Amino acid sequence: MNIYVGNLPYSVSDSDLRDAFSAYGEVSSVNIITDRMTGQSKGFGFVEMGDNSQADAAIKGLNGSDLGGRSLTVNQAKPRAERPARGPRY
Repeated sequence: MNIYVGNLPYSVSDSDLRDAFSAYGEVSSVNIITDRMTGQSKGFGFVEMGDNSQADAAIKGLNGSDLGGRSLTVNQAKPRAERPARGPRY
């Protein structure tokens, strides 16, 4: 299951997030979204867990919990909506 994690402190690392979710089961991957230009975290990311029951437990256990002084928003990631094609830039 792919899990959305929001309201992350900008200083959090992939390993910090992996450690938090590992308490609930095996973590397949962690991806913190960063700005392409600056490399700075955008304050959200995604965690992939192979076992849905472990993922559900992680969502229930970590949603609203504190990480680095911020209250996390944790829920099942929704599929990305199709975006309209952009016209050419001049």
